Amino acid sequence: MTRLTIEKGYKTIKNGMDETRVLLDHIDLTINPGEFVTVVGGNGAGKSTLFNSIAGTLPMTSGKIRINEHDVTRRSEEDRAKYITRVFQDPKMGTAPRMTVAENLLLAEKRGQHRLLAPRKLNERKEYYGKLCQRVGNGLENHLDTPTGNLSGGQRQALSLLMATLTEPELLLLDEHTAALDPKTSKNLMQLTNDMVTDQNLTCLMITHHMEDALAFGNRLILMKKGRIAKDLDAKEKQILTLSELLLFFEDDL
Repeated sequence: MTRLTIEKGYKTIKNGMDETRVLLDHIDLTINPGEFVTVVGGNGAGKSTLFNSIAGTLPMTSGKIRINEHDVTRRSEEDRAKYITRVFQDPKMGTAPRMTVAENLLLAEKRGQHRLLAPRKLNERKEYYGKLCQRVGNGLENHLDTPTGNLSGGQRQALSLLMATLTEPELLLLDEHTAALDPKTSKNLMQLTNDMVTDQNLTCLMITHHMEDALAFGNRLILMKKGRIAKDLDAKEKQILTLSELLLFFEDDL
């Protein structure tokens, strides 16, 4: 069973009075369970549009999307959330700022469940959350009772990643999730990402502008250009690809 299938994915928008701009140009894509796919491409290549189409925040003009063989093309973003979690570039987007770290984790742990009038049992979960946060390595375990809005950007983004992977989603979307961080914090979060994705055998698509990360992480590489998938490299092809060769992709008129 495939995890994600896109058939003839096509998205256009009106750009001016009489102009139509193509954002996705008849994309065909199949992602299998356990694949960690890095997605690269220049500005306007269609990367974010692809993610928004998968998540349901930007419905396609035409085409079909299936997750676990279920047609979700016309399903809402909220309905797709039972399959998909996402970490954004902005650390502020993945967490509730007035809620504590522990409260955010509890909220993530109950994602997709029916909300009942029952005790939260937050205190009983704190030991587990503390051990979970220790994996991050930036002291997050010492801030379980700290409002998330008071954390550093790196701590908040690490929390977003923990929340997104807590219930082992069917599909994890990482939308340039290290781009807003300093180099050291970005490196540490990327290593944590790789550990969590591989340890939990998650199916993951990751947009990145760091070409070194695109080569170092994942078992598949997709290059997008002008709304199309210009290159789709499997693990063996990706392994022998050099940084200079990858950078040439951005110069070629594919």
